[in-house]
Amino acid sequence: MKYDIVIIGAGPAGLSFARSLGDTSLKVLLVERSSLATLREPPEDGREIALTHLSIEMMKASGAWQQLADKDVSPICAAKVLDGNSSYTLNFDNNDTDLDALGYLVPNDKIRKAYFEVVEGVENVELLTEISVEDVGSSADCAWVVLSNGERIECDLLVSADSRFSETRRKMGVPATMKDFSRTAIVCRMEHTRPHNQTAFECFHYGRTLAILPMTGNLSSIVVTVSSAEADTIFNMSEEAFAADIEQRLQGQLGNMKLYGRRHLYPLVAVHANKFISRRFAVIGDAAVGMHPVTAHGFNLGLRSQETLTKEIKHALSKGLDIGSHAVLEKYQSSHMRVTKPLYMGTNLVVGLFTNDNFAAKIARKATLRIANNFAPLKQVITRKLTEKKIDIPFFLPGLK
Repeated sequence: MKYDIVIIGAGPAGLSFARSLGDTSLKVLLVERSSLATLREPPEDGREIALTHLSIEMMKASGAWQQLADKDVSPICAAKVLDGNSSYTLNFDNNDTDLDALGYLVPNDKIRKAYFEVVEGVENVELLTEISVEDVGSSADCAWVVLSNGERIECDLLVSADSRFSETRRKMGVPATMKDFSRTAIVCRMEHTRPHNQTAFECFHYGRTLAILPMTGNLSSIVVTVSSAEADTIFNMSEEAFAADIEQRLQGQLGNMKLYGRRHLYPLVAVHANKFISRRFAVIGDAAVGMHPVTAHGFNLGLRSQETLTKEIKHALSKGLDIGSHAVLEKYQSSHMRVTKPLYMGTNLVVGLFTNDNFAAKIARKATLRIANNFAPLKQVITRKLTEKKIDIPFFLPGLK
């Protein structure tokens, strides 16, 4: 069988890419190992995605944003960064902008569901579920995949969107740099008696990091990041003991707290592909860049990657060019690499500084927060990056993706 484009992975990156191609004449195949029922009703996984304004614009253009219920969208109107036990905070707000919020928080499973709903039924997109990819390859003329059902499919362009640990990326000879932080995120939702006032907190306590993300009502997403050696002990605390520990670390700011649903564990490993393309092959989403969650860039970069690749493909179509040619793919790689490399390196530097508890690092941490808070031009640039209304440099914003 022959398609123009085969996409491996029907997560948000793969689905959004397929939807972006819905207004073209291209014949697209989307291959996913999960069941159709799971795609239609994704399970709650504890992850809340901090969306920038740029990501929301892309979601609106696809129709996915319109599929979200009001109760699933929570504005982030302010963000505070704290170091250790100090009461000093680095503050970000939208008082000096014409925006309603810095960004918006949406559950990952709701985003996945929304994107599936706008892809299902698109005429030029075919979806194969409960099928895995056994082998891949390419020649000068085409790329190909061999599926678990024994079927071989050829295409002009093969695109991998199958996670930061992409097996397809490896088989296509695309190397990646991985950084294992030896830390694990414990993620859950908690109810509290005091309002969060739509404020996100990133608390760099010594030995662990605590992120508070405001959801609808008196409900917050809690992200506790600790050494992987401690993760199971904290994860297995009784609900009462876990809630009491979070209350104490927040010094009662949110009042009495209790778990809302179950806890989830996510080992933290960052990945950046050394290149984003090979012969008739490209990586998008986490297969291209999988970020540490501290700067909340992961999902937003995933949307950027598919948008950038789509732009180059549509331009090639308008000129009658081969969509899988090196010249077309190189433009995607060059553009996306300029965006991701500084963010990836900057995020890892932030993680390194704010999880190092030696004396020199503690002094540097406190100095960094005060400089960022009091040097207006720098703070304005960080805030613009946080909203993604203008593209500048990395920003601090708690999140998980």
